[in-house]
This record gives sequence, structure tokens and C-alpha cells, in this order.
Amino acid sequence: MSAASISLQQEHFDAAAEVAALTRGRTDIGAVVTFTGICRGEENGAPITALTLEHYPAMAEAEIARQVEAAQSRWSLLCVRVIHRFGRIAPGEDIVLVVTASSHRHDAFAAAEFLMDYLKTRAPFWKQVEKASGKVWMEAKKSDEVAAVRWRAPGRKTAE
Repeated sequence: MSAASISLQQEHFDAAAEVAALTRGRTDIGAVVTFTGICRGEENGAPITALTLEHYPAMAEAEIARQVEAAQSRWSLLCVRVIHRFGRIAPGEDIVLVVTASSHRHDAFAAAEFLMDYLKTRAPFWKQVEKASGKVWMEAKKSDEVAAVRWRAPGRKTAE
């Protein structure tokens, strides 16, 4: 099983430093894919002041770990790093980082996309958007559910 690291934190993270730490001294890694989710300054066309993410720590960590294990079983990964922030996040600030490393790019790309689709639909985070008019709890988007469903289809594992 590949090395995996999961962090749920309020603090900012440095994506470049995370990648450097994962790859330092490694010559077996041929591909690193990173995804950084950033807080937009609008939601559904209306400006926002901030986004607040709440979670149950043990539940969220367990679900993210379960999805990382699923990715590791589907693709040939050498390292996985997931950082998900919680608390109040201002527009322009990073929310989530997914880093996948493998010998070949196909596995790294597929695993990163898989993890993000499942983080959006299965990780127990609740999103509240703060607007000038007040705070609103947001429902999950149908498009995120549709994206996650495609991973249930057989034959999604990439060739090496």
C-alpha cells in the first residue's frame, strides 16, 4: 500500500511545500498531480464574504481515509496527500489539496479526480455561505453527485 497522509486543519497550507515533502529523495515517482480547491468570491452568481466549513472530525477523517484506500486499491499510487481546511475561509484562500504520486501519469490523474469527486459528495463537511444578506447553508450540488457516479462503473482502472 502506498504512503498516505490526511490532515483536517484550520491553518493555511503551502501546496508546493507539500509536494516537495512527498517527493524529496524519491526516484520512483514519475508523475505528481495536485488539485487545489480555492474559495471563490461568488456563489450562484452572488458575491460572498466567506465560506464556513463544519465537520465531525472523526467521521470526516474516517471517510477521507476510506476514499484514499479505495484510490490506492484501484490505481498504482506511491503517495497520497489530502489536506482539507475547515472553519471560516475567505475568498481567494485555499480549501482543499489533493496530491497523488505514481510511476505513471494516468494513475495519478485518475486517482486525484476520483478523490475530489468523492470529497465533494461523501466527506461529511457542511458548507455555509456568508453573504451581505446573511448566512445560508448550502446543499450538495447535483453535478457533484453525477461526477461521483461515474466511478462506480466497471473498468475505470487505468492501464500502466
